[in-house]
Amino acid sequence: MSTSQASQKESSKKKIQAIRGMNDLLPEQSVLWQYVEGQVQALMRRYGYAEIRTPIVEQTALFKRSIGEVTDIVEKEMYTFDDRNGDSLTLRPEGTASCVRAAMEHGLLHNQTQRLWYQGPMFRHERPQKGRYRQFHQVGVEAFGLEGPDIDAETILLSARLWKALGLYEHVSLELNSLGSSEARAAYRDTLVAYFEQHHALLDEDSRRRLTSNPMRILDSKNPDMAEMLDAAPRLMDHLDDASRAHFEQLCALLDAAGIDYVINPRLVRGLDYYGRTVFEWTTTALGSQGTVCAGGRYDGLVEQLGGKPTPAVGFAMGIERLVLLLDTLALVPDTARDELDVYLLPMGEAATAAALLLGERLREALPELRLQLHCGGGSFKSRIKKADRSGARLALLLGEDELAEGSVTLKFLREEREQQRLPQAGLADTLTSLLEGESFA
Repeated sequence: MSTSQASQKESSKKKIQAIRGMNDLLPEQSVLWQYVEGQVQALMRRYGYAEIRTPIVEQTALFKRSIGEVTDIVEKEMYTFDDRNGDSLTLRPEGTASCVRAAMEHGLLHNQTQRLWYQGPMFRHERPQKGRYRQFHQVGVEAFGLEGPDIDAETILLSARLWKALGLYEHVSLELNSLGSSEARAAYRDTLVAYFEQHHALLDEDSRRRLTSNPMRILDSKNPDMAEMLDAAPRLMDHLDDASRAHFEQLCALLDAAGIDYVINPRLVRGLDYYGRTVFEWTTTALGSQGTVCAGGRYDGLVEQLGGKPTPAVGFAMGIERLVLLLDTLALVPDTARDELDVYLLPMGEAATAAALLLGERLREALPELRLQLHCGGGSFKSRIKKADRSGARLALLLGEDELAEGSVTLKFLREEREQQRLPQAGLADTLTSLLEGESFA
């Protein structure tokens, strides 16, 4: 055997693992995701938002034109490749640009307003760390065609209601800022660059690179050595145009009236070029340095930037991984979200197998919410009982020759010290309902 053949053979035996930063979601984890996603879906229906689903692959130009070519995302983090036709394609690094593209392409923005939401995987090639991955999942909300601060307030109130539904409201804080109009930002940019040039020696390497490309992003630096200098930097809030200042003051008044606490953070700028006027973040101290759990704001110029008519827009996105991690860290996942089985159905012997299959289907038909699993694969009585116990079910139903002969089942309590019972199959659905809703199973 040649060296090349030996190498290929050895390579074929090597176990293939998931790509770093792109993780499997195992069953015990997926139930938590389903819980969060269920809360999100219910909330979107209550607020009248319609779901939109877009492809995970888009033309690279979409993100260069929307996010900005000199942002970290476009310069360093996008998964970009040429397909067989030579077209440059990119795995979507965020959802807003795709949502805008789809809404424009299908005529959803023509003389109408839209409230849309989406969820799905996004991709960024960055260093994996706790709560941050190369394939990550986001929920996003986008509202189009509404220019007043009332829709800004509603999107923030929507997110606040989600925190309340998940039990997180006391563990997150809202930060607000206004980036003003593009003209105000341009004038402020010159002032900011002049200030940073005066303190050039204090800038780290990354900030020096951003000085000529995206100086406002320097304000978002977490470098503690620059903190004092950044705190003394000129504030964009002091350079706002009158319309943006009025918009922001009205937004704050609406949040005050709704009882939403917030902090105005003059260094909050967001990392995407398309934002203007309102920007906000919900942050937490429970996850260490990875503190942002939801972020968004206004992007009134993006639709026009991508070739459409001028359209006001506002939205936000939140990472599902970060939410699940936060819920788990704070022990806020309710037992009902664990999705444990109610009943484990055990046929005892070959003759009972077919009858158990039919009984299981009758019970599922009568009780649509019943979580019932049928034992398959045979085994001794002892091994079947062990599997029933390991299933996590609260009750076991045994169906053997005696039960078949008299049309009954044996009920075994798996989580309580109670005597097992022989029950008739007729009326079994009602009996199970009473048992599973009883106080002893609370």
